[in-house]
Amino acid sequence: MRSLVVQTSLIGDVVLTTPLLARLAQDGDVDVVTTPIGATLLATHPAVSRLIVYDKRAADRGVAGFLRIAGKARGAHSAYLCQGSTRSGALTFAARCAERIGFTTSEGRWTYTTRVEYREDWHHARRLLSLGDTALAASATDLQSALIRPTLFPTSEDRDAVDLLLRNRSRPFVALAPGSAWQTKRWPGYGRLGEILADEYDIAVVGGPGDLAAASKITSRVDPERIVDATGKLSLLGSTELIRRSIAVATNDSSPQHLASAVGTPTVTIFGPTVPELGFGPLAAGSRTVGNHRLDCRPCDRHGRAACPLGHWRCMSEITAEEVAEMVRTVIREETDR
Repeated sequence: MRSLVVQTSLIGDVVLTTPLLARLAQDGDVDVVTTPIGATLLATHPAVSRLIVYDKRAADRGVAGFLRIAGKARGAHSAYLCQGSTRSGALTFAARCAERIGFTTSEGRWTYTTRVEYREDWHHARRLLSLGDTALAASATDLQSALIRPTLFPTSEDRDAVDLLLRNRSRPFVALAPGSAWQTKRWPGYGRLGEILADEYDIAVVGGPGDLAAASKITSRVDPERIVDATGKLSLLGSTELIRRSIAVATNDSSPQHLASAVGTPTVTIFGPTVPELGFGPLAAGSRTVGNHRLDCRPCDRHGRAACPLGHWRCMSEITAEEVAEMVRTVIREETDR
C-alpha cells in the first residue's frame, strides 16, 4: 500500500518525521511532500520511495502550483499530515487520498478522515509516529527508544567534504551551533564558550550561510589552529556528518540538535524562550539541556520570537558560558565512561 506523508515544516520537523517514514515503509512505498530544503535531507533516506518537492513560496506558489503538486501526489491511499495547515489537508484531498490522518489540534483537521490526539506530554518524534501507529508510539516510553530515534544518511560526497575540512586534524572536537531561525533562541555566549572549550578540545562551528555573523563571534576568539569553521560550507547532510564525528554538540533549540539526534551525538541544548517539555528536546543518549529555571515567563512561545516580549531576555542572557562548558564536559565524561 502506498502512503503519502506531508511535511513542509522546518528542518527539525523533517528530521523528526523519519521514525514515521521508517514505520510506514514496512507496509509499502512512501511518498513524501516536502520543501526544497527538506528534500535535501530526505533524498538519501531508504524509507522514502519518492520525493515530491513543494516550493510553495516560489516555483509552486499559487493555485497552479498547488494543483501541480496535488497531481504529482496522486496514487496513495493514506495521507499523513505532519504539517497541519489547511493547505496541506486540502492538498491531500485534491490528491484523492481516501484516508487523511492528522492531529486533533491542527488547523486543517476539518479536511481529515481520521484525527489522532496531539499528546502535549510526548516528544514530537513520538507524536508524529502516532499518526502511523498509535500503539507503537504509546510503547516508546523512553526518549532513547529506537522507535523514535530519527535517522539521516549522508552521502560519500558529504563524507569527502568533511574529510577535506578536517584534514591534518587528529584532536577530538566539540561542535558549536550558534544559529537559529528565531532571534530569541540565539544564546549570546558562544564566543566565550568556544574560548573556554578550546583549552581542551578543537572546535567546529556548524551552521548555514545565514549564521556567518554568529560564527564570527566564535572564530574571532579562538586560535585558528584550534577551530574549523564549517559555516555555509557544507550541505545539511554534510553538517550531519560533521556532527556525527564530534564528541559532543552545544546548540540552541534548533535544527542541529535534531541532526545530532539522528547520528547519536550527545548534545547540550540551550533553551531560552522554549523548554524541552514542549517536545523538541535532544534524543541522543547522554544529552543534557540548559535553561534559566528562575523565570516564571518561560516558555513564552512554542517556537521562539523575534524579540523578548518583556524586553529583558533573561532566559538567555543569564546563562553563562562557564555553566554550559561544564555541562559539555559532563556529557563528554559520561560518554567516555559509558
